[in-house]
Amino acid sequence: PLVGSIVIVTGRPADVAVTYGSLDSIGGIAVLGQYGLDRWEGGRHTSPQPPPGVQTVREELPGLIERVGAPEGTWIEDKGHALAVHTRRTPEPDSALDLLRSPLDALAERTGLSVEPGRMVIELRPRGMDKGTALTDFVTDRGGSVVLYAGDDLGDLAAFDAVENLREQGVPGITVCSGSTEVTALAERADLVVDGPEGIADLLADLRHALITPSGPPSS
Repeated sequence: PLVGSIVIVTGRPADVAVTYGSLDSIGGIAVLGQYGLDRWEGGRHTSPQPPPGVQTVREELPGLIERVGAPEGTWIEDKGHALAVHTRRTPEPDSALDLLRSPLDALAERTGLSVEPGRMVIELRPRGMDKGTALTDFVTDRGGSVVLYAGDDLGDLAAFDAVENLREQGVPGITVCSGSTEVTALAERADLVVDGPEGIADLLADLRHALITPSGPPSS
């Protein structure tokens, strides 16, 4: 009740994020899954049909990975509207990702999809949606007057851009990085860096305390 909206913007399908976080037991949360392509709110999950290119990638990815000689431990995550190739389980994740980057770029171009890099992962997904677009649309729809966005991966850079653009339009905002040694680019862009997920929880607790104490900012 202290804020207008709480929204989780994720590359995972919205219903998967809800299950992982047991979010259906918490009122007032919206989940924008697959970078805003599907949505869960108030117990309702809505999701459009994926474009044909997703099915083509689904059929061709296993052969592509074998053909380029990707190392053991490379695996495919099928998200329904997108497919991700992970290298975290390989002996040299960064080298494996470099090996796959060009072939996956070519496949995405041929099938009309976008390439989204992340921590030891490359995702192929429909064009026109990212966390920045999803966040902007949500804030605009809700008439948000101030925004705090926290993230920990390269895909969150687009949301950081969105917060900066909203600032230029008169909507105050702050970007927060859940710090790690894996993604330094996000920390370099953030207004505030905290110590991992625990740091995010502490920050929210401090904000709550500031909002409910007489010396804190007004509830409006």
